[in-house]
Amino acid sequence: MLVIAHRGASWDRPENTLAAFELAIDLGADYVELDVHDDLSVTHARPRRGVTYPTLDEVLDVCHGRIGVMVELKRPRPETVERTLQRLHDDDVLVCFQRPPLDLARRRRPAIRTMQHVGFGVSIRRAAGAWAAGFRDDRVTIRGLRAARELDLQTAVYTVNDDSRVLELEQLGVDAVFTDRPDRALRSLGRPQEEG
Repeated sequence: MLVIAHRGASWDRPENTLAAFELAIDLGADYVELDVHDDLSVTHARPRRGVTYPTLDEVLDVCHGRIGVMVELKRPRPETVERTLQRLHDDDVLVCFQRPPLDLARRRRPAIRTMQHVGFGVSIRRAAGAWAAGFRDDRVTIRGLRAARELDLQTAVYTVNDDSRVLELEQLGVDAVFTDRPDRALRSLGRPQEEG
């Protein structure tokens, strides 16, 4: 099971900051996930006072070659998709709740992997063509996971911070979990953590 550091190791560092991404790398997470807005800034809907948030380019400079990157587009315009695609490697993953931005991304760069979050206006069936389907933890079902697999979609669940839930999802065959606590997810899966 892949461990995706949700907005970095955001339990221990301010989310969507270089410090959170660096910690996720040090811990040995498989991916960092970050929120990108139309100006290609990396922040949250409610930025914290006194916290410095990076640009997408700054995050990619820190992460590429060290950890996988999942870029979640927040209500993007077509030009945001285009500008983001120019910066991403083919092994990066583009994530979105809306389907049109991911459709556009796949038309522009067929090799780019995409993750379609489902259950909020996008059905599992409509996620076809993506690399993966993302399920919110309180909405994921065995039936939904089965439907995604029938469409050859990888499955991911967000945001899971409970050790026993990580193990339960692993037993259900979920391919990846988003977590604010990558250290605990890695430990619960029996994966050694990197030295910091």
